[in-house]
Amino acid sequence: MQEHFVSKVAKEIEERNKIDKSLYEKFDVKRGLRNADGSGVVAGLTKISSVIGSRKEDGKLIPVDGELRYRGIDIREIVNGIQSDRRHGFAEVAYLLLIGKLPNKSELKEFEEYLYPQMSLPKRLVANNILQFTSPHVMNALQRTVLTLYALDDNPDDTSIPNVLRQCLGLIAKFPTIIAYSFRALRNKFHGEALYISPPKDGYDIAENFLHMLRPDGRFSELEAEILDLALVLHAEHGGGNNSSFTTHVVTSSMTDTYAAIGAAIGSLKGPLHGAANSQVMDMMRNIKENVKDWTDREEVSHYVAKIIRKEAYNRTGLVYGMGHAVYTKSDPRAVILKEKARELAEDKGRTDEFTLYTLVEEVTPGLFQEIKKSDKVISPNVDFFSGFVYDMLGFPQEIYTPMFAMARVVGWSAHRIDEIINGGRIIRPAYKSVAESAHYVPLDER
Repeated sequence: MQEHFVSKVAKEIEERNKIDKSLYEKFDVKRGLRNADGSGVVAGLTKISSVIGSRKEDGKLIPVDGELRYRGIDIREIVNGIQSDRRHGFAEVAYLLLIGKLPNKSELKEFEEYLYPQMSLPKRLVANNILQFTSPHVMNALQRTVLTLYALDDNPDDTSIPNVLRQCLGLIAKFPTIIAYSFRALRNKFHGEALYISPPKDGYDIAENFLHMLRPDGRFSELEAEILDLALVLHAEHGGGNNSSFTTHVVTSSMTDTYAAIGAAIGSLKGPLHGAANSQVMDMMRNIKENVKDWTDREEVSHYVAKIIRKEAYNRTGLVYGMGHAVYTKSDPRAVILKEKARELAEDKGRTDEFTLYTLVEEVTPGLFQEIKKSDKVISPNVDFFSGFVYDMLGFPQEIYTPMFAMARVVGWSAHRIDEIINGGRIIRPAYKSVAESAHYVPLDER
């Protein structure tokens, strides 16, 4: 009876709320805060990062090689600097994004000595939250645990910069532990696997401790830790306009607490249109592997990708997941960097045949897309095209791909929260135009 009621009313709700799409153009409404050419509506100013994928000439967007800059520094320079020193860089990038400058050796050491000891979780939080109320989705577990940390904070509502920075650093440190424990609890409850809860290890950084806590034997190679650290560096920040960072700005502008703001960002990232792209790439590539006999045959790969674009294969959406981006056109710098590490890891893991398949899909898709869709849009692989493959080679299950995204992006969210507190000053409140027809109230007996 209740299900019948909900189903009936839901159908009526859909019918009564549908809006003629032509009205958006008529009233010049920016759907999704996007301009007609697909670029984002400029809603704020920031010093944190910049994302460049095109330039405007005579009112038209011209494709260019993509750029991602953290505090004005090209991400390629940052990665090259870190790798040339043969060290991990996630903590350095967190310092740069939050504080606004590159730390010297003593500043970085002081920062790490403050950050890493906070990775441990209170035992009652683990027992009463993560283990007792085990979630079938790690993102929900992460969000719930973050909101619970509000109750464990002696000064949760103070929005002064020192207090917010303290809270944000605590969350950055605790995200890997919450994710690892929530995943182990999930596998125990829903899949019958043994429960392993390993405390963070002294002397390990974020990437090393995550691998240590996630794996039952706690073991990992230097290459695995290096590539995970690189993935965290590349995902730490991506401008204020991405959905979860903008969510952080919107919620922060109401002057709510840090846990509520970061919890809202987690909810945004969980959405499949935002944080689940690499899982969708993995599902698609799995389908391609099952239907393409020779993974090195360009013609055979091209034929099957064409079927996907024509909505004749895979999930029949016509989408080649991991190809194209809302901002980047000719290239995504993160994808370029991660591709080379994916090649190195594939050689180490004996999976070069799969890497070859990925590169073939990358090469044939743009031309097929333009030919079949009759489109002149320039597309290239985004970071998600290779990140899922990298995570798979690291032995990570798809259940934690999006949580790992959050583990990196909490740095960017934190920087944007602080940015909004310092520079905002007004609650974010865009307008919606009503297109409802005028009506009058009718007494109940007359309806």
